[in-house]
Amino acid sequence: MKLPRDLSGRELANALSRLGYQVSHQTGSHIRLTTQKNGEHHVTVPAHDPLKIGTLNAILRDVASHSGLTRDELIQLLFP
Repeated sequence: MKLPRDLSGRELANALSRLGYQVSHQTGSHIRLTTQKNGEHHVTVPAHDPLKIGTLNAILRDVASHSGLTRDELIQLLFP
């Protein structure tokens, strides 16, 4: 499945909130998100607009791995 090309870091942080991620803190232009589902997991999202495709892909791969989903399943959940 194709990744969205015009997604900002804030929009990704909002989308990840559907999976239980919450902003734990922000330092400069980086947002730290944390979830307690399936054990504690942290992910750092740059607050850039737009996110680079490689950065977005790496974040989604990490979240999918922690959630037990495939990357395509995660994309369908976050960006219907």
